[in-house]
Amino acid sequence: MTPIMDRQLRRAPDAEWVLMYRLGLNRKRIAELVRAEPATVGYHLVIARRQDPGLEVAHLAAAASKSSPSLASFARMEEIISWVATEGRLPRDHSKDKGERSMARWLSDRRHEAAEGTLHPAYRDGLARVPEWAGSHRAATDEARWHDRLAQLAGFRTEGNDWPRHHHYTSDHEHTLGVWIHAQRQKHRRGELDPAKIKLLDGALPGWQSGRTRGRPPR
Repeated sequence: MTPIMDRQLRRAPDAEWVLMYRLGLNRKRIAELVRAEPATVGYHLVIARRQDPGLEVAHLAAAASKSSPSLASFARMEEIISWVATEGRLPRDHSKDKGERSMARWLSDRRHEAAEGTLHPAYRDGLARVPEWAGSHRAATDEARWHDRLAQLAGFRTEGNDWPRHHHYTSDHEHTLGVWIHAQRQKHRRGELDPAKIKLLDGALPGWQSGRTRGRPPR
């Protein structure tokens, strides 16, 4: 047995091949697309069917249905899952990057389908690798706003400004940022702030926990 074959057997069943099978593709077609031996693909599918008795039913239903996701849609899902794994967060729908906005819209469409009970099982199973994707739209919006405020405050400080105030502020912008950073400090003191966000704050805004020195005039 070759080393390549041995690696393939040890990692069976391949999640991508199983999803393609669930989408309705047969063993031969999957082998052609992934450039593997049909026997190797078949081995993976045998294991997958043992682990999931409903896989064969889903495969047959998808093969007979014209409403199954296309290969392009499947590839898009895999692209987004890989992006999330690399970036450590969900894509934002108001990002400056066009590609990220596109991914955010794709996920938003899947959330609506999930809420309506029409999400295809292939999407459901694939996106299960990104549990946070199904969070409410409001939660996703709040998360995106948090990152925006962080970036705005970092820019505010880079311009030479002191820490923004939530009282006795000189502009609405300062007030907005002052309220936000005050809320982060309060959550941190109560032990309620996400450790990942603490790390982001520490990196982008050194000294954020203490803020202004009492009595020090603003710059």
